[in-house]
Amino acid sequence: MCIVILAAVAILCPPLAVLCHLGCDGLVCLNLCLTTLFYLPGLFHAWYILFTYRNVYYMQPVIAAPMMTAPVATVMAAPVVSSPVVTSPVVASPVMASPVMASPVMAAPVAPMNDIDFDVKPERDEQFAKANLAAEAKEQEAEGDAPDSDDGGAQVQVVEPRVPKFSGPTNDRQKAVVDAMKHSWKGYRDYAWGHDTLKPISKGYSEWFSTGLTIIDSLDTLFIMGMDDEFADAKDWVEQELSFDKDKYVSFFEATIRLLGGLLSAFHLSGERIFLDKARDVGGRLAGAMLSPSGIAFSDVNLKTGEGKQPAWGGESSLSEVTTVQLEFRDLARVTKNSTFEKLAFKISEHIHEIGCGDHGLCGMYISPATGKFKSGSTITFGARADSYYEYLLKQWLQTGKTVDWLLEDYKKAMDGMQSQLLKNSVPNNYSFVGELLGGTTFSPKMDHLVCFLSGTLALGTANGLPKEHMDIAKKLGLTCKKMYETATGLGPEIAHFNEDSSKTQDIYIKPLDAHSLLRPEAFEAWFYLYRLTGDKQYQEWGWEAFQAIEKYARVEHGYSSVQNVKRIPVSYKDMMESFFLAESLKYLYLLFADDQTMIPLNEYVFNTEGHPLPIYDH
Repeated sequence: MCIVILAAVAILCPPLAVLCHLGCDGLVCLNLCLTTLFYLPGLFHAWYILFTYRNVYYMQPVIAAPMMTAPVATVMAAPVVSSPVVTSPVVASPVMASPVMASPVMAAPVAPMNDIDFDVKPERDEQFAKANLAAEAKEQEAEGDAPDSDDGGAQVQVVEPRVPKFSGPTNDRQKAVVDAMKHSWKGYRDYAWGHDTLKPISKGYSEWFSTGLTIIDSLDTLFIMGMDDEFADAKDWVEQELSFDKDKYVSFFEATIRLLGGLLSAFHLSGERIFLDKARDVGGRLAGAMLSPSGIAFSDVNLKTGEGKQPAWGGESSLSEVTTVQLEFRDLARVTKNSTFEKLAFKISEHIHEIGCGDHGLCGMYISPATGKFKSGSTITFGARADSYYEYLLKQWLQTGKTVDWLLEDYKKAMDGMQSQLLKNSVPNNYSFVGELLGGTTFSPKMDHLVCFLSGTLALGTANGLPKEHMDIAKKLGLTCKKMYETATGLGPEIAHFNEDSSKTQDIYIKPLDAHSLLRPEAFEAWFYLYRLTGDKQYQEWGWEAFQAIEKYARVEHGYSSVQNVKRIPVSYKDMMESFFLAESLKYLYLLFADDQTMIPLNEYVFNTEGHPLPIYDH
């Protein structure tokens, strides 16, 4: 036995050491050597782990810009799940996640792999070959002679964007919106530059992600409006100051739609490579949230380590948090030629499709990352915590060139369920609204401002072959959203309730705790789609009335502020200018007022739920 061990040391350790020298982490190599010495029957697994790790590490495409500052982000960007041989939940387990975390977590031993499926050996060998090519490319890059590809030298590393042209404002209403954007930007530039959001009353700032959120969320709005100087200023900050190497937990969903979505959109619209480099960086870090036991994403993720976790208040993720990241990660996968991003995110959608949401196609608002099951008795809503799941069913279908039939079928089933279970008319004026099912069973005539998105989504569907009935509902909901703005200030509340009692004469009532306005975009988004697809100028008039109310009651000396109560004059302020006011509200108003309604064509781009346009693909 001693002779066998010595022979193994003499024969196997040198090549392992060489391979480790080429880029594997030291602790991984130590585990491999120990496995080799003391567990020779597991030798095949050890070699498999080694090459899979190298495949993961070098799976990122070779781009001229520097690699990510932290290796963890690169690893997290292409976890082992991409390998066709890994079909079991082992990939998503917390134990498997540990080798790709930051150094404190790296001390965990390498977890044993499941048995390899030899039927897919040719595919695995091809992956290993590509990994070796990528490793060679990395070595050549270090020597200053890197090829522009990790696929045999072919020029396929990055899908170049289709850069559209924007002429700037062409009428007085658009110019007024640009002035509002400049006023917002100046206040942020003066008092919150490099921080997440502006506090315009106190001339301060607040932090959420500590990543200059307002800058990233505003990039495409600045570009579309022709604010070239401000865009150049923002680009310089992104290039010179932006770092995602922050040891803090952030919302996986919010960071994906705002940071990743904003950077990708800026790349596609401007063609500036720095935005893609930063998108790849943050995407790699955020992807760790999807490494859960079930594949359902954790709510929070650490930007530095890529570790996902649930917040202290609960063990479930909300439906919208886990099903509203697919547009962004698919686009990142396509432009970087790294399919792992798309596979991880789309696996969540596939899981929801497989377990189903009942006969009516409407899902509960909470789902567990641990079990992959919906929480029983949770509310069914098209408002907060569920809204954009339905939006992304349609938009994923569009983004993939209308090639994934079950996305469309799930969307149609959900719209049928919405009509039969949630769509009601108020008394006495028959305003259509979408309520909720509390506990999944009890109807509540409550409608969030967020639900106004549904009007635009339904309208978009009819432009792509969905029933004319959907446009009729879209128009009715668009009108209801307009009625929500008929307040003392002309601003819409966060939540409205609708009357079903024939003895009362007021259709809409607003509770005191629901009366604030964050200057949300969903009504403007709805009217943009309705005007774009019908040409009815009443939607422009509604948008202009709402914009004038914003100017009158939300504009302050150093920006725009959320309002405490839309029913009271004089108004009091919440001292917060949300990043989505610049990213969405002003963008949708600008597009609504455009003379050229072919700007950002809806058959070429799909807007993510934060208002960032991303290209449509043919597959």
